[in-house]
Amino acid sequence: MYNRIFNFSAGPSMLPVPVLEKAQAEMMNYEGSGMRVMEMSHRSPVYDAIIKGAEAAMRRVMNIPDNYRVLFLQGGASLQFAMIPMNLMKTGKADYIVTGQFSGKAYEEAQKYGQANLAATTKAENFTRIPRQEELKLDPEADYVHICFNNTIFGTKWDYIPDTGNVPLVADLSSCIASEPIDVTKFGVIYAGAQKNIAPAGLTIVIIRDDLIRTDLPAYVPTMCNYSIMAKNESMYNTPPCYPIYMCKLVFEWIESLGGLEVMAEMNRKKADLLYQCLEESKIFKNPNSPESRSMMNVTFRAEDDAVNAKFAKESAAAGFANLKGHRSVGGMRASIYNAMPYEGVEALVKFIKEFEQGL
Repeated sequence: MYNRIFNFSAGPSMLPVPVLEKAQAEMMNYEGSGMRVMEMSHRSPVYDAIIKGAEAAMRRVMNIPDNYRVLFLQGGASLQFAMIPMNLMKTGKADYIVTGQFSGKAYEEAQKYGQANLAATTKAENFTRIPRQEELKLDPEADYVHICFNNTIFGTKWDYIPDTGNVPLVADLSSCIASEPIDVTKFGVIYAGAQKNIAPAGLTIVIIRDDLIRTDLPAYVPTMCNYSIMAKNESMYNTPPCYPIYMCKLVFEWIESLGGLEVMAEMNRKKADLLYQCLEESKIFKNPNSPESRSMMNVTFRAEDDAVNAKFAKESAAAGFANLKGHRSVGGMRASIYNAMPYEGVEALVKFIKEFEQGL
């Protein structure tokens, strides 16, 4: 009824239609306040209920323990590449496992603040798999171990949570947060840009264990990059990204209404299995990644002939499948099938792939 296309963008990405409909209904007058959410003061009682409601819904859905703080910040996951070492480096060294572009950027950024050790990487294999536990060269004296849990560009995901002993595990979950259940207690810090699975661009979520929030930071750490100050002020030190936080609240309530992350994971596996099965059967398109490392959220595929890839990208866009062209560093195609992508969208894509192949 809305004449919407299937948007396979890696981010900003689709939002659930029921969430958009609710936001539309509340657009002009939120709960009798006479204002839009994007117009009201973030210090008002009505907005206070929104931000607290967003945190409460997230805690319920993700089963976040009481000894973790939830922070609503700005600057994207890219700012966290700097905030993590600024706040967590005590001895001045940390371990980084590089499995794609964004973990690589985090590793490079951390070198500005201390000794960032490359504990493992699969760069030589074009990031087509996640390293195994026995490959990780971890320093038991490191302040933390950093990973990117799902690699948006290369279409891989950690199929296990690495054992880091007593060293806190820090994970970028930007492209897989809230897609399946995850044991938050296995991590010291989880952070995510919200624009893929849970809100419009502009919001960054940080879930951090209380004991990792330091008050003895170096003087060079900017106030806006200090977790302690952000936590003390309950994400309200400055004006927060008000509307994305409101949308985050609606998205987590939507996930809850479906039955939680167990149901969400089942829906996501069903979509991913359908698409991967199509690629396994294809004579033209292949997914390059090791089966155990394949992402449920970002499915990459390509033909050997670049002319075929270009033809597919052009014709799929004309047919109403948006943003299937792969990242420029990888080429080929990438279908991002986040939470909001309906099963029907993947069905339609599979049908198009088969028809395209038959037409060559």
